[in-house]
Amino acid sequence: MTFTPSSRPRRLRRTPALRAMTRETVLSAAHLIHPMFVHEESADSPIHSMPNVVRHSLQSCVLAAKEAWALGIPAVILFGIPDHKDEVGSQAYAESGIVQRAIRAIKAEVPDLTVIADTCLCEYTSHGHCGHLCEVAGHWTVDNDPTLELLAQTAVSQAQAGADIVAPSSMMDGQVATIRGALDAAGFSHIPVMSYAVKYASAYYGPFRDAAGSAPSRGDRASYQMDAAGGYREALREARLDVQEGADFLMVKPALAYLDVIRLLRDEFDLPLVTYNVSGEYALVKAAAQLGFMDEKRTVLETLTGMRRAGADAIITYHALDAARWLREP
Repeated sequence: MTFTPSSRPRRLRRTPALRAMTRETVLSAAHLIHPMFVHEESADSPIHSMPNVVRHSLQSCVLAAKEAWALGIPAVILFGIPDHKDEVGSQAYAESGIVQRAIRAIKAEVPDLTVIADTCLCEYTSHGHCGHLCEVAGHWTVDNDPTLELLAQTAVSQAQAGADIVAPSSMMDGQVATIRGALDAAGFSHIPVMSYAVKYASAYYGPFRDAAGSAPSRGDRASYQMDAAGGYREALREARLDVQEGADFLMVKPALAYLDVIRLLRDEFDLPLVTYNVSGEYALVKAAAQLGFMDEKRTVLETLTGMRRAGADAIITYHALDAARWLREP
């Protein structure tokens, strides 16, 4: 039987050169953001639930930042782990806080690297929540409006330390407007706000809570982070509010279970769109690779390419250093 199709798509997949020439989606180191944990200790500390990820000392976070820059990664995002935690997360906005010192140290050595500061309180509070804790009708939750002032103080202190971008992640109503107003009033109108606009109350954050010691001691985050089954309307509403309040970037977190939401925001808004390939997504691939179930390199690059194809302009990923190295290979 003779097969005579009018088109043969396989023709354009025949060689590596043809496949490269016809690709629509490009993934490069320039699309990656390297997340780093920084603690007060003088030595690095491994994170057992996140193989090859550590809590950096101040000295090693600078070395890691230099490595990222040398690999073509344009930005890092910092998460601080203080020695002292209290009810209001005061080390988040202290002039001598661990993130503030890390920002100064990195900018002194790698001035052209973009340093993003995660603007939240959960790593700094004794109760592990993202702000001022209160009890409502027998349930513990974050008191929204008092928390806004603490977030504004944190953002300004990060900008004063030299952060290029502040990234509020607590999902408080009005956080972008409050932070934008505080930055402008303090003379930092040039500092962008990267909003965690659509952030879900996800099981995929488990290893991060281990790394940062930020698991809630009572209650949960379901009253302020989004419901996985909330649907598209809630995602659009949250993102639209942040745009109206002056966000410069939008973010969807996590990534893998929400690729449809990334595409939704990409089609709806013209701001730069970031997604966070979170700790649990990273740990799943690492575990499968260590057991010999999956090819780590191919899996990671395919996953990150999928996030780009969905519409992400930038990807925060714990795979960043490895991915940048692999992308340099023939």
